[in-house]
Amino acid sequence: MLSVLGSTGSIGVSTLDVVRQRAPEFSVFGLVAGQNTQLLSSQILEFRPKLVVLADSDGVKRVAAELENACLARSQWPELAFGAEARILAATAPEVDFVMSAIVGVAGLPATYAAIREKKRIGLANKEVLVASGKLVMSAVRESGIDLLPVDSEHNGAHQCFRAGRRSEVTRLLLTASGGPFRATEAAALWDMEDGESDYR
Repeated sequence: MLSVLGSTGSIGVSTLDVVRQRAPEFSVFGLVAGQNTQLLSSQILEFRPKLVVLADSDGVKRVAAELENACLARSQWPELAFGAEARILAATAPEVDFVMSAIVGVAGLPATYAAIREKKRIGLANKEVLVASGKLVMSAVRESGIDLLPVDSEHNGAHQCFRAGRRSEVTRLLLTASGGPFRATEAAALWDMEDGESDYR
């Protein structure tokens, strides 16, 4: 069983599409989302998770109302919860084998770290987890002996470079600033450092 942290985002939606195509090989234990309760409610109706976690109590109320409107019997409702502790529960429950970590920003860090400590397999689409706490997270990965699989953009490309052949065949990896805060920055501005010189040139 898997839990999807960030089920209504693009990675979460893609993950659930894989689940849809590979049913009954995969099943969903937990869905964690923010404010898109309409999409989340449709995911609940299709995938029937046991636990659904939202950002706040208002989100829980909206999902409950949407499940009522969908005429889903209360006996078929998942447990509805909100907040950081509930996110950790969704990621660490004994039934969960795999956690897709796709919450935007550092909000997904505590649940992802807790899942690593519980020796869950992790699909990591949230780069901020490593940017904010890379040393801590990777130390826990080594200690737990679990697989941390990069599934999004640049870090997945780097992962594939190392997995495609022998590690000794890779001498250097170059990551370009194709998105994020540098997406609209002129190339010349990237070299415009205070001292007039870039350490990365």
